[in-house]
Amino acid sequence: MIGTTSTTTHAAALALAATIAFPGAAFAAACGNGPGGFDAWIAAYKPRANAAGISEKAIAAGLAGVSYDANVIRLDRGQKSFKLSFEQFYARRVSSSLLARGRQRIATHKALLDRIEKQYGVPGEILISIWGLETNYGADGGGGKSIVRSLATLAYDCRRSAFFEKELTAALQIIDRGDIAVSQMTGGWAGEIGQVQFLPSSYVKHAVDFDGDGRRNLKTSVPDMLASTAKFLKSYGWKAGQPWGPGTANYAVIRDWNRAEVYQKTIAIMAQKLAGG
Repeated sequence: MIGTTSTTTHAAALALAATIAFPGAAFAAACGNGPGGFDAWIAAYKPRANAAGISEKAIAAGLAGVSYDANVIRLDRGQKSFKLSFEQFYARRVSSSLLARGRQRIATHKALLDRIEKQYGVPGEILISIWGLETNYGADGGGGKSIVRSLATLAYDCRRSAFFEKELTAALQIIDRGDIAVSQMTGGWAGEIGQVQFLPSSYVKHAVDFDGDGRRNLKTSVPDMLASTAKFLKSYGWKAGQPWGPGTANYAVIRDWNRAEVYQKTIAIMAQKLAGG
């Protein structure tokens, strides 16, 4: 990323590049396991966000009044559903009602889904399954927590600080480019945005304006959220017209959506049922 003929300055440049590319990696020692030190961490983080290209205005607006959220830490430590067997997980997440409403949405949005599949190669059954599993087709609201507060808390926490600092910086980037106002920057406890629960870094990379209104809106625009999901999957290698069951190349792509095996299989099986299988 950064080159120089001086060995000494080259090493320094590489360290700077690593800091920018993986913000937080060089600052792991500054993490904490409780609220003490959080304000100092925020103060130290602001220059790193600015160095990553975020404007001072967006940093000030996004981080104004941000505080440590102990409940987010409890939620992060208490994830248990992914430890269930597939049969338990599927029965808990997929009901006959979820499937019926999924089929209704496939019919309602047929023209849109056909257009998305033509452009990205991802069938509607996969997109509708993800939508249903993530937020019950938006009925769950996508979460009402402050995304910036949640991500700042998780970035400061020692468990996965580098990962979540990257997501915090991406959240500020979304604010900076005007996609979502600070007041509307709410979502899941781990910083997920909208009805398909994109993390901010995925939002920055893959969100598209498919309804043509000039905004990448994954909170209320069905065209934007479904097309963005399709773009995400295509970017990870989705093969148009190919099967998606366990053992296939497309099934491996579903893993890039969610690393939990039970979730991957649930998406694939639910989509197969929506397709009539």
